Amino acid sequence: MGYMIGVDVGGTFTDFSVFNLETGELIHYKDSSTPDDPSRAIVKGVQDVLREQQASAGEVTYLAHGTTVGTNALIEKKGAKVGLITTEGFKDTMEIGTQKRPSLYDLQMQKPVPLVPSGCNLGVKERILYDGSIETPLDEENVREVVRFLLHKGVQSIAVCTLFSFINPAHEQRIREIVQEEYPGVYTTISSQLAPEFREYSRMSTTVLNCYLGPVMKQYVDNFQKSLRDIGVQVEPYITQSNGSIISIKETIDCPIKCAVSGPSAGVVAATYIGRQCGAAKIITFDMGGTSADISLIEDYTPKVSNERLVEGYPARIPMINIITIGAGGGSIARIDEGNALKVGPESAGAMPGPACYGRGGTWPVVTDANIVLGKLNQKRILGGRMAVHLDKAYQALEEHICSKSELSRDEAANGIITVVNSNMVRAVRSVSVEKGYDVREFTLMAFGGAGPLHACEVAQELGIQEVIIPPHPGTLCSLGLLLADTKFDLSRTHILAATQENIPLFNKEFAQMLEQGALALDRENIPPQRRQFICSIDMRYQRQNFEINIPISSGVITQEVLQQAISDFHAEHKRSYGYCNPEAPVQCVSYRTSAIGIIDKPEMRLCPLTPEMPLPAPIEQRDVLYQGQHKRILTPVFQREDFMPGQTVDGPCICEQMDTTLVVPPHWTMQVDGYGNIMIHYNEVR
Repeated sequence: MGYMIGVDVGGTFTDFSVFNLETGELIHYKDSSTPDDPSRAIVKGVQDVLREQQASAGEVTYLAHGTTVGTNALIEKKGAKVGLITTEGFKDTMEIGTQKRPSLYDLQMQKPVPLVPSGCNLGVKERILYDGSIETPLDEENVREVVRFLLHKGVQSIAVCTLFSFINPAHEQRIREIVQEEYPGVYTTISSQLAPEFREYSRMSTTVLNCYLGPVMKQYVDNFQKSLRDIGVQVEPYITQSNGSIISIKETIDCPIKCAVSGPSAGVVAATYIGRQCGAAKIITFDMGGTSADISLIEDYTPKVSNERLVEGYPARIPMINIITIGAGGGSIARIDEGNALKVGPESAGAMPGPACYGRGGTWPVVTDANIVLGKLNQKRILGGRMAVHLDKAYQALEEHICSKSELSRDEAANGIITVVNSNMVRAVRSVSVEKGYDVREFTLMAFGGAGPLHACEVAQELGIQEVIIPPHPGTLCSLGLLLADTKFDLSRTHILAATQENIPLFNKEFAQMLEQGALALDRENIPPQRRQFICSIDMRYQRQNFEINIPISSGVITQEVLQQAISDFHAEHKRSYGYCNPEAPVQCVSYRTSAIGIIDKPEMRLCPLTPEMPLPAPIEQRDVLYQGQHKRILTPVFQREDFMPGQTVDGPCICEQMDTTLVVPPHWTMQVDGYGNIMIHYNEVR
């Protein structure tokens, strides 16, 4: 007997997906998070699910989890004290940044707090030119003086980022050696190894971020590993990367920035898998939990990946699934602001004290309280009956903080809260679709998270989306994604060249080196050759442009045909993204990327035969529910989702309850269960 376990740590709940390798059974479990030490909730949950299965810890053959430790350290500014070594004259690059302004018209905009303390950013005598040649040799004695000074300043990690090291890393490599000689054991990152690409500020910021998180992440994973071994789990755990893959503990310690937004990425991985089951190639994922909502776009069964994005205001030049996160969750707090307008979020009641209806001391009304009052959520118990809720406390919170400060009735206040939070999520969906040149109406909305299915149909209707998919266990989909993820190493390098036939040998040289690097990385993970896959792409732009578009290529061997296809694809993508293209303009190849993928064993989902002729299950209750756009409550049947058989169809309005979520099917929508247990919901045009 063996068990695969995926664990997703959220702000409110920690989710578990457990796959029994012998029986093929997939078990899902939720427990309250422990924000002070996330590993406590993980260890307790693992013990609980193993106890329920009457299994021992030694039977765990695989364990992976998404962590928020890195994100929290950045948010709370509780990372390591970082020292920065760079080329003389460029020590203030982190402060200066670029001319790009994220909020041009925001007069209250503040720059993020510097991650390198004043006086801990130092230059050393050296200079490498744009072509990799050495203008000024490295002054090693100067480096030693700088390292000793940083040691005196009490830094816990040292980031090294010199000019043009992505072309010639010799100076950075030697600086790292000297750092270890003078300051043995100090956490050190060199930019040429972490992010060997051009744009000094982004590369330096990525390196500093890695050093800021490194000691924190090392302490966490060491404690986490020890806690697992203390309860008898001997398998080496994996950590989710922000690109949706998993990496070992060692890789996590070396490159913690790769795990900065790891949790939500696992949900996108699972959504891609389910999309293949349903034949939905175009999906917008809608992951709404207790604290936030995460939105992403999948096209042709492939999640959109960005190679640079802001992490808490700092640019990080690493591949990440393109996920938009907003402060809109079940715990988002509603209030009347100074202008007498109803506001929802981004502040959250979190796990403790949580919504007022939980009875844990919360007094502010939140989205969950509004759904309870409207009748969309069970007004007595949730989590499959494990947690009692208090309707009277939800009433009290609304009366005290909303109704008494406005002219809204209790139902109007609750409906207003849902309208506001839905509008916030609609804007987020448009930002990943319409604003990127996509027609959102061509997509299917896949809703998951504890609160996603509650709001999915209403959000889809406002966007003009006519199909919604609800996975079998939406509240634990991110933890399921951890069982479906592969291991992946993303490699890159910059060499700006014209996209011409004469440069094909140079293109092939770059890819050959990355393919070799990728193979060595997979060797370290013990991935056999038959389970390896390599995906290559090129960042391309028109000459004199300042930004690039990533274009996939068919292989890491560039021929004239492959290059011409890439150029053609670039023109097409440029037109889709920006509305125009210029086929006559010269095209440049800027950066080259290779993903080395190791295919991991995954659980197989069972396909059950459809039985539409079976009689529908009896409702467990009838509840008066107030839907968006309705002026009076509608008596609505409430079902247990587990009672439905594949192939059965129900017209809305109806509600389906299950342990990890509640699905609301409003009027004019029809739900059907497919052979994998997914619920497919379609909008019926009102005539």
